[in-house]
Amino acid sequence: MTEEEFDAFYHASFSRLVHQLYALTGDYSEAQDVVQEAFVRAWDRRSQFFAADAPEAWIRTVAWRLAVSRWRRARRGWDLLRRNHVEQPVEGPDPDHAALVIALRKLPEAQRQAIVLHHLCDMTVDQIAAEADVPSGTVKARLSRGRAALAKLLGEREGEAEGRRARF
Repeated sequence: MTEEEFDAFYHASFSRLVHQLYALTGDYSEAQDVVQEAFVRAWDRRSQFFAADAPEAWIRTVAWRLAVSRWRRARRGWDLLRRNHVEQPVEGPDPDHAALVIALRKLPEAQRQAIVLHHLCDMTVDQIAAEADVPSGTVKARLSRGRAALAKLLGEREGEAEGRRARF
């Protein structure tokens, strides 16, 4: 079997096999993965592969077995997790943290990057400049503008919260 013959077979049958396995598995991505894996295995055995009477049936069978094997492995994993799971209550997000994340999202990307790298990743201005490939002065300006914008955004939030408290 030549590479060209295998390629022709692949192109002629891949889509059809994916749709068949999709019907069997109900998961299109999984169907693509297992059909592709079956073709890889066929490629490794291509000298014997086309000696078989029905190469497409061989691919379909191998792909189906792979899907079943993956499903069993996933089910065993879930069973193991379920057996060993210890329920631990999780607290909701801190309102101040949530407000900070919302405010950071409102900043321009360059300012947000400078703020996060400097204050959360403990990077120096020079390290940020090297990573962002900009002058140190640009990083300082982004930090200054970003801090001012954050103060304004977080200050507005405080003012809104106080206004709501005063109304009730």
